Amino acid sequence: MARTAGSHSDITGPKVRDTALRLFARHGYAAVSMRKIAGEVGVQVGALYNYTSDKQTLLFSLLKGHMDELLAQRAAHATATTPMARLEEFVRFHIAFHLDRPEAVFISYMELRNLEPANFDEIEALRRTYEDELETILRDGTAAAEFAVPDTRLATFAVIAMLTGVNTWYRAGGRLSSADVQDIYWNMVRRAVAA
Repeated sequence: MARTAGSHSDITGPKVRDTALRLFARHGYAAVSMRKIAGEVGVQVGALYNYTSDKQTLLFSLLKGHMDELLAQRAAHATATTPMARLEEFVRFHIAFHLDRPEAVFISYMELRNLEPANFDEIEALRRTYEDELETILRDGTAAAEFAVPDTRLATFAVIAMLTGVNTWYRAGGRLSSADVQDIYWNMVRRAVAA
C-alpha cells in the first residue's frame, strides 16, 4: 500500500499512537473509529493500516507500551535495600511516573475491558509483575516487623489504587507540586502499613 504523499513513517507512526491515545482517553475506545483517528492524524483511513492492523491491535500496543515502559523505568529506579526505603521509593516512583502520563493511565484502567482475551491476559500478566514487586516489599517489611500488614495482597491493591487515584484530581500548576504530593502520599502509606 502506498504511503500518503508527504507522510513519513517515523513521524506518522508515533502521531497515530499519540492521536489514538488522546481520542481513546477522551471519548472511549468503542466510540473512536479508525476513520476518526485518520482524520485527526491527517491521513486517509487506509494509510493507518501501514501502522497497525486494526483498532484492537492499536489499543493493545498502547496498553503494552505503557506497561513495558513502567516496568523498565521501575527496574531502572529500584535501588533501595530496606523494606521501608523500598516502599518509599516505590510510592514516589509510582506517583511521578503516572502524573506524567494521565491519558495512558486512564486507558490502562478504563479500556482493559475492551481487550480480546489473549491481549487482556498479556496485559494482566504485566500488571501482576508490577503489583508483585509491591507485595514483595510489604511481605518483606512484615517479616522484618517494620510493617503490620495482615493481608499483603489486599494492601498491595489498596496502595496502588490510592496512588493511581492522584491522576483523577492532580493538575500541574495547582496548589501542590508533584514533590508535595509524593511527600503527603508517602506519609499516608507509611502510616497505613507501619508496625
